[in-house]
Amino acid sequence: MQAMFLRAAALCALVTSGAAAMAQTRWPSGAKAAVVLTYDDALASQLDHVVPALDAARFKATFFLANVQQAQVNRWRKVAAGGHELANHTIFHPCSKASYPADPRYVSEAYTPASMLREIEQQNTLLQALDGKEHHGFATPCGQTLAGGTDYLEELRKANLVTYVRGVVDRPEDARANVALLDPMHVPARGFGEGATAEEMIAYVREAEQGGGWAVLLFHGVGGDYLAVPDAEHRKFVAWLAVHRGELWVTTLQGALDWAKAHP
Repeated sequence: MQAMFLRAAALCALVTSGAAAMAQTRWPSGAKAAVVLTYDDALASQLDHVVPALDAARFKATFFLANVQQAQVNRWRKVAAGGHELANHTIFHPCSKASYPADPRYVSEAYTPASMLREIEQQNTLLQALDGKEHHGFATPCGQTLAGGTDYLEELRKANLVTYVRGVVDRPEDARANVALLDPMHVPARGFGEGATAEEMIAYVREAEQGGGWAVLLFHGVGGDYLAVPDAEHRKFVAWLAVHRGELWVTTLQGALDWAKAHP
């Protein structure tokens, strides 16, 4: 009986080990994890603080644009030319009216799935004018997927308007996920906002590193605007990533998804 138990335990361990190995994504150059930095809402502080810090470290990130100001169009075009990813966050950033005060025309309750998809398609046109690319990823405004009370994600999938959809929530297992098996319409992310520290960001990346997965970080303002991470903490985090660039692959969200799909 004991021998049978030991054999069963050994088999279980083997299966568990094999499953763990399958769960790991094989990142470029033997990197232990991918790190994706994403920034929402096309904020001035991102142009003023984030882009210079990333460029100095030779890192590329993903910027989800909404409410693009005319005065910033050329600056965002330069960001795209520098190798960063520009992605879709709608034109008017419609969230539920309970989220924050907004023009009644641009709350999600005033939309339908069809009108939401039209706005996403129109934003794609702007993005193509900025970066010359035909296809773009998408992040849901406020992480919400309702338009007029109806979930629009499956309609968005069928319309083939975007290459992926990033949300604003994550689970512990996401840091260990095989990215190749991920539903691109449900890409997780962990938000970092006001008062967030570099140590907290590093801890999240370490979770992914230990699991062989990825860490998708979400920021809004950096050193200004709203939900703002202190600029000094963001720079400290970027500097830490630079020191560990041999272990971590810092890339765009589209870049991470494309690699994982090509290397399951």
